[in-house]
Amino acid sequence: MTPPGEAAMLPDAEFSALTEPFRPELLAHCYRILGSIHDAEDLVQETYLRAWRAFDRFEGRSSVRQWLYKIATMACLTALETRSRRPLPSGLGAPSDDHRVPVAAGEPSVQWLQPAPDALFGATGDPAAIVAGRSGVRLAFVAALQFLPARQRAVLTLRDVLAFRTAEVAEMLDTTVTAVDSALRRARTHLAQVGPVEDDLAEPDEEALRALLDGYVDAFTRADAAALVNLLRADVELEMPPIPTWFTGQGAVLEFLSHQVLRRDRWRMTPTRANGQPAVVIYERQADGRYEAYGVQVLTLIGNRISRITAFIDPSLVPTFGLAPALAS
Repeated sequence: MTPPGEAAMLPDAEFSALTEPFRPELLAHCYRILGSIHDAEDLVQETYLRAWRAFDRFEGRSSVRQWLYKIATMACLTALETRSRRPLPSGLGAPSDDHRVPVAAGEPSVQWLQPAPDALFGATGDPAAIVAGRSGVRLAFVAALQFLPARQRAVLTLRDVLAFRTAEVAEMLDTTVTAVDSALRRARTHLAQVGPVEDDLAEPDEEALRALLDGYVDAFTRADAAALVNLLRADVELEMPPIPTWFTGQGAVLEFLSHQVLRRDRWRMTPTRANGQPAVVIYERQADGRYEAYGVQVLTLIGNRISRITAFIDPSLVPTFGLAPALAS
């Protein structure tokens, strides 16, 4: 019976009111596990479709949030049965400290890790949902997760990122508390063996960060390698999926950029945020003067210097950031 003073909701309206606030954090969850923002969006859509179809059978034995996470996690695990992990070049081989090494051609057979726009993880919902969405999506952490078996990825993110209780995770995965504890121990051990995860690096305040990003965009678009020197750490690294070759050290990175990339008026850049980090969307000038989408760079900072440039050469990523596929000259 409808409580006094409340109008009965239509089922679709009730479903939307109860479930939509969790969409951004569910998207982040699927992205962590899958490593692809495109795949994550598809799986979240599938999650909501499955939940809508089963809504009349939801008995409230768990919270709506936990129920949705169960559906989303199981959908991700099913998807990963036919998909390989998504690496970065730094996860496949050693870097070069010499810009003169032959640069390998792009490797289209590899499903590469993708960046994810911050806006998708916090555009709607209450502050708690925004925090849950953006937590644990730094690029290095998501890349490290790709080394884990699928079920360990799910357990570690549900427990260590989202702080669900062990019993709740066991219920979501249709397993036992003992199995969850065992998977979590293996996941933590495996993650530690992968190497340090840059998940909590100190960054400058917003004003300093904006100045650094503006300086980077200005130097890059003016092809001013000398100005980049003051922005990059001595141990800076550069990787460019789908190109497997990557570089380490300020000298190698700057020389590679100077010889292969930086050309005045070749690039336009739009500052943005991805994976909880500063980023830029990149357009390349064409023969007719237009600028077409080229990809996205995600910058990792230590203090007020750039420690890693991850340049995703993939025009299909640009619309994900809400930007046009081309710009007028």
